[in-house]
Amino acid sequence: MTKTSSVNLWNSADHAEEYLGRAAGIPHRTEGEAALLELIPTTTRRILDLGTGDGRLLALVKSFLGANAAPQPESIALDFSPAMLEAARKRFADDSSVTVVRHNLDQALPPLGHFDAVVSSFAIHHLIDERKRALYTEIFALLNPGGLFCNLEHVASPTPRLHEEMLQLLGKTQETDDPSNKLLDVETQLRWLREIGFTDVDCHWKWREFALLAGRKP
Repeated sequence: MTKTSSVNLWNSADHAEEYLGRAAGIPHRTEGEAALLELIPTTTRRILDLGTGDGRLLALVKSFLGANAAPQPESIALDFSPAMLEAARKRFADDSSVTVVRHNLDQALPPLGHFDAVVSSFAIHHLIDERKRALYTEIFALLNPGGLFCNLEHVASPTPRLHEEMLQLLGKTQETDDPSNKLLDVETQLRWLREIGFTDVDCHWKWREFALLAGRKP
């Protein structure tokens, strides 16, 4: 189903800060992050983090590469929420290898150069479906040959019952669920990545509505 709602609450400081307060407790999140780190090549020299939030995922990737590669890769952390940008700038205040950029993913990506890896964590599902696919195409264009795209994402359940169960596990209801969410099934997104030209496309990890989707540019 195509999601056309334009609701996005992430420009609200209260909404962003509420999320940051519970982010570390998202169930099974660390499992998905560990699976993502397994895919990152130690030869990575330039990284783009889309919807970086407070920079949690990028910090994990940089820590992994710092232990397994030298020198530290150049990184761009991109977000549009003022509260998230402030948190990311604070996290990376002493790290000159990271540039924090304000940009709303509803709009086409600005000129950023090319990257060995593009990562994202629980961000792209806030875009309407047409923009998701367009963004995947833009990501493909800015990856270097052999570059990797990893999206640790909130995806749609295949049935309403399974979605209700997920909401319960997250302590949510239909009424209190985030209206910014525009969830899309795994199969559609994997098909899009293949059609765009990605290879080695797969869902590498999944727990209910959390999934790690990835592909490489030939």
